[in-house]
Amino acid sequence: MKIVFQHSGILPVVKYGGIERILFWHMKELARRGHKVVLFGAEGSQVESYGIEFFKMPATLEEFEEQIPKDADILHLTYNHALKKRKIPTLINIQGNGQIGEMFSQNTVFVSKKHAQNHNSECFIHNAVDLEEYQFTDSAFKLENLLFLAKASWSVKNLKDCLWLAKRSKKLLHIAGGRSWFPSRYVRSYGMVGGDEKLEILQKIDALLFPVRWHEPFGIAIIEAMACGSPVFGTPYGSLPELIHGPYGRTFQNKDELLDHLNSSPEYNRREIRNYVEENFSIARLTDQYLESYEKILGGEVLNAQVPTWSLEKPPLELLDF
Repeated sequence: MKIVFQHSGILPVVKYGGIERILFWHMKELARRGHKVVLFGAEGSQVESYGIEFFKMPATLEEFEEQIPKDADILHLTYNHALKKRKIPTLINIQGNGQIGEMFSQNTVFVSKKHAQNHNSECFIHNAVDLEEYQFTDSAFKLENLLFLAKASWSVKNLKDCLWLAKRSKKLLHIAGGRSWFPSRYVRSYGMVGGDEKLEILQKIDALLFPVRWHEPFGIAIIEAMACGSPVFGTPYGSLPELIHGPYGRTFQNKDELLDHLNSSPEYNRREIRNYVEENFSIARLTDQYLESYEKILGGEVLNAQVPTWSLEKPPLELLDF
């Protein structure tokens, strides 16, 4: 199969990037399996050594459409776009939440069951990680170091309550994704991080705090932390109950419940958490599922019975209670 991708950033990502890494890992896995993979991307991308054919992205989407190889089987996009110049089977993967009134292709793939439901749809494929990049050490669990891994300036990610939880529980909070300007012996800030620096921080921590206050589509940081054997503590919104359950972490109705859990000396098995990611969130599993979706589209099926659109009354960025 010949699959065409388009991405505006340099691949592979050197530092910060979550969605970009998943896209690159998927392309690399497709090429490893013998598929012909084409990327229209940013100058400076170094993908050809992975068996991926590269073309510099032209100035406009119209020019891009005209340059898509005639023998391409399917186009895989990561943004909402309807082709104007060409007719080619297209899959669209949406990682974020749509806006009220925004309409998506019926061949849109969302990133969790709840994410799809929130867009009045049913097709989803969970995000994944390349487990070779996430070192795992099977050590005894001791809850001392917490992590906030998200864009700190984005209020829905809720750094404010993470700071409160760290100070009240007297545990050290590592902030990767922005800085806290409130001096405290319970806080260590790294700014925006990615690549090896992020992986080093993930090795230091015992649990990820993820008390988001919006309908989280997926939360890549969740499976990154779990890949390193750390449980995740979050809110009951969006995809979180779908991903965080059983012995892998917990969701809480409010910050007081979460604080009680931090202070209760909980027990978690790092190996069990790592196994959960290996079984459910590997890049090989993601690629299997995308290949099934490609085949459905090429066979004339649509992935969603109706046109997806944001189905909730309130806008997606409105802060939810915690």
